[in-house]
Amino acid sequence: MSKIALVGLGLVGRAWAISFARAGHEVALWDERPEAIDETLTFANKVLPQLDDQGLLDGEAALSVRGRLRRAGSLEEALDGAAHVQESAPEDVEAKREIFARLDRAAETETVLASSTSAILPSLFAEALKGRARCLVAHPINPPYLIPAVEVVPSPWTDADVVERTTALFRAAGHTPIAMTREIDGFVVNRLQGALLEEAFRLVAEGLATTEDIDVALREGLALRWSFMGPFETIDLNAPEGVRDYAERYQHIYARIFPSTQWRADWSGPMMDRIEAERRARLPAGGLGERAAWRDRRLMALAAHKRWAGKEIGD
Repeated sequence: MSKIALVGLGLVGRAWAISFARAGHEVALWDERPEAIDETLTFANKVLPQLDDQGLLDGEAALSVRGRLRRAGSLEEALDGAAHVQESAPEDVEAKREIFARLDRAAETETVLASSTSAILPSLFAEALKGRARCLVAHPINPPYLIPAVEVVPSPWTDADVVERTTALFRAAGHTPIAMTREIDGFVVNRLQGALLEEAFRLVAEGLATTEDIDVALREGLALRWSFMGPFETIDLNAPEGVRDYAERYQHIYARIFPSTQWRADWSGPMMDRIEAERRARLPAGGLGERAAWRDRRLMALAAHKRWAGKEIGD
C-alpha cells in the first residue's frame, strides 16, 4: 500500500485518518497545530475499537490499524514519499491557495494533491500553480470512514490520469467515488442537499410544517429507501414499467409544484430564531456533542447492516 499524507486534522482530517489506515495505507499526520495530531490519535484510539465491534475493520485488529498512523514532525516529512496528499484545512480560499502553493513546491512531482473542501472550486486555488494538473477536490461526506461516497472534482487543468488514479485509490480504500467531468458550485452532493434544504426552509417559513415534521418526512420516509437506492432507481421501481412510466404518470405533479419553489426563505433573523428554538427544545445545546457521537454509532450500525444486506440480499 502507498503512503498518504494528511494535511489539516480537524473533524474531516482525523476522519480520513481512520479511512486510509483501515485500507492498509501508511498515513502521515501533519497540522499547523501539533496538538491536532494528538487529538487525531486519541480519536483513533476511541473509534477503532468501536469499528472493530461492528465488524468494520475487515477482521484486522484495531491496534494494527492504529499502528499505521504516523506523526510527522514537519510538512516536508509528511510529504516525503507520499503518493497522495489529502488537505483538510479550513474553508477559506486564501488559506487553500497558500497551503497548495506549499504542497506544490514540496511534494514529489507525481504526488496527487487533493482538497477535502466542500465548497471551493479547485480552479480557485490551483490556477497559479506550476503543478496545477495534479490538483483536484476529493470531497467526502463526513465522516468518510462510515460514509463511502467521495466527490472527485477536477479543475479545467486537472490531468485525466490524476482523476483516474484518485478514483482508483478511493475505490480500493472502500469508497464509492463520484467522478465529476468538470467543476461546478456545490459539486453534486451539496447541490442535491441544498435543493432539499431550501424546500425544508420554505415549508417551515410558510407555517406548513415544523422542523420535526420535516425531519420525520426524511427519517421515517424518503431516507429509508435512499439509504440503499438513489432517486433515479427509486422512481424506476415506483411505476410498473419503470422510469419512463413514472415520468409520464407523475411529471405533471412536479411541474405544478415547481413555480412555488422559486423563492428563498431567509435562513437568518426571526426564521432562524424559530428553527433554533424548535431544535433546542428537542436537543439542548449542551447535548450536541453527545448526540453527534450517537449519530456516528448509528452510522456504524447502518454500515454494518448494509455490508450484511449486500452479502445476504445483494446490492
